[in-house]
Amino acid sequence: MSAAPSPSARPPVRLRRRFGWPRRVFSQVLLMQLAVATGVTVLATGLFLAPLSSQLDDQAMRRALAIAETMASPRTAGDLLGGPPSATGPVQREAERIRTATGAEYVVVMDTRGVRWSHTDPAQIGRTVSTDPSEALAGREVMEIDSGTLGRSARGKAPLRDADGRIVGAVSVGIEYDSVRDRLLAAIPGLLAYAGGALAAGALAAYLISRRIQRQTRDLAFSDISALLAEREAMLHGIREGVVALDRKGSVRLLNDEAQRLLGLGPEAAGRPLDELLGPGRTADVLTGRAAGADLVTVQGHRVLVANRMPTDDGGAVATLRDRTELERLGRELDSTRGLIDALRAQDHEHANRLHTLLGLLELEMYEEAVEFVTEVVGVHRATAEQVTEKVHDPLVAALLVGKATVAAERGVALRIAPDSLLPDRLVDPRELVTVVGNLVDNAADAAAGTPGARIEVALRAEGRTVVLRVSDNGPGVPEERRELIFIEGWTTKEPPAHGRRGIGLALVRRLAERRGGSVRVAAGPEGGAEFTTVLPEALGDPPPAVPPASAAPRVPGPAVEESR
Repeated sequence: MSAAPSPSARPPVRLRRRFGWPRRVFSQVLLMQLAVATGVTVLATGLFLAPLSSQLDDQAMRRALAIAETMASPRTAGDLLGGPPSATGPVQREAERIRTATGAEYVVVMDTRGVRWSHTDPAQIGRTVSTDPSEALAGREVMEIDSGTLGRSARGKAPLRDADGRIVGAVSVGIEYDSVRDRLLAAIPGLLAYAGGALAAGALAAYLISRRIQRQTRDLAFSDISALLAEREAMLHGIREGVVALDRKGSVRLLNDEAQRLLGLGPEAAGRPLDELLGPGRTADVLTGRAAGADLVTVQGHRVLVANRMPTDDGGAVATLRDRTELERLGRELDSTRGLIDALRAQDHEHANRLHTLLGLLELEMYEEAVEFVTEVVGVHRATAEQVTEKVHDPLVAALLVGKATVAAERGVALRIAPDSLLPDRLVDPRELVTVVGNLVDNAADAAAGTPGARIEVALRAEGRTVVLRVSDNGPGVPEERRELIFIEGWTTKEPPAHGRRGIGLALVRRLAERRGGSVRVAAGPEGGAEFTTVLPEALGDPPPAVPPASAAPRVPGPAVEESR
């Protein structure tokens, strides 16, 4: 038995290379362009060659007719009428001379009976022609491709007239058709050379274009590009961050769903300049790159946004937007809660001191002094609450001011309501006014804290459906050159709070006021500090209809009812 072949002796496996349509964009574009260039070249060559044969035939027939017209002169007619046909006669000599001079295949002169008077073969002189001469003898010129005794030729026939214009015969001239075909074949190499040159130039251009496409597409396949586009669409419209792509001129190239929501724009914004869509402001400056930096804060409408911008290789940029409205609100609530906790801690400490004092007074049996002490302590807090609710009838705003007064008091700042304040309970959006009052009072408390006799005055007035808010303090005030800067998003002179952002409050106040068609401005206060005046049009609803007194109510007619006695 023969031994089994060892594994090392097995023939190597050959991988069969599969040929098919290439996957790369570069290869596909190159092949398509080469196919188009080749097809156009072949089509152009074919369209040129198709009429060339007919043109050469027409030229040959016209040339034959021109020779025939030259031969058909009155002199030839006179020689024909002067004697019988002869191989050495004047007609034969003249015809051979013209044939030799023009390179024609034959020049035949015939009389009205169709008898030849000249021919390249002298033996044919005196015989009848092989083709029908009736049209030429009838006075008409003839051009045709036909076959005769000398083979296929391009022919021209002209009537022969004497000096008086009478038809005495005809002249038939033939040009060998092989010469026409030879001219056609001779033209093909030159034509193919031009076509080959054009094809080579087209192939070079196709290669250069394909190389450029290869660089621009990073040598990807069409399927890869399609997958990337699908993934990009899914990613852009699925993420919870706004994405804005701009071209080098600052026009919007792409805007995903979240960016449309955050900026208040629609799909029609694509292709339009960003400055035109958003108008002048910090948001447009941040997105277009006029304001540089990372994690830039801006306010758009009632939203607080954080924007980052990354330039692209083509001169454009991609900007991302994150909505920090809720986070900013929570951060401010956290700051307020911490302040309230500090205030409660201080109150707890103060409350313990007051209880100890009250306990001491009771142990010392100083009952009248204890009563006076409790009355004084309770009266201060009750007076503050009563003062606020007497002037401010909206419960949310009143509660805010009572709380702010307590926190400010713990910081050594007295908060009071201006005597001319009066805010009715018909606010359209109380939370909006709470935001404005809270930001302005917090800023005033920060400015006045540490000042001897620190105090804040809040004035709230209703003028028709407009609310006018004035918050003043006796702090250091705002220098005149900074009175516009303080309303810019992100601009601040304070240390960042726990949530890491400053410079939002006043910008948000201005945006809320301008959204209602109002305004906010800062000026020097009457006590040397700052005075913020905010005007909020259409912030109040219509007053309720007046109810007529009961005595004036109209009586409903009806049957008389006897009163009970």
